[in-house]
Amino acid sequence: MSTSAVDAGHLRAFIERIERLEEEKKTIADDIKDVYAEAKGNGYDVKIMRKIVSIRKQDHEKRKEEEEILDLYMAALGMMP
Repeated sequence: MSTSAVDAGHLRAFIERIERLEEEKKTIADDIKDVYAEAKGNGYDVKIMRKIVSIRKQDHEKRKEEEEILDLYMAALGMMP
């Protein structure tokens, strides 16, 4: 695509949409940060909460497989009771 073939209106619309979405993403990230701070203020361990959120995003079968491998490795290293 040559510069003479660029539709400035379409390009501007795409750029402006991306900018709006980036601002919304920042606002949401700030909101999430606030929720974690509130949870921490109420005595919850934020590190563990983040881990739980991450785990809940995973596919159940994939998570189960990873947990089995983790248990196997920990047992091999004598880290299991």
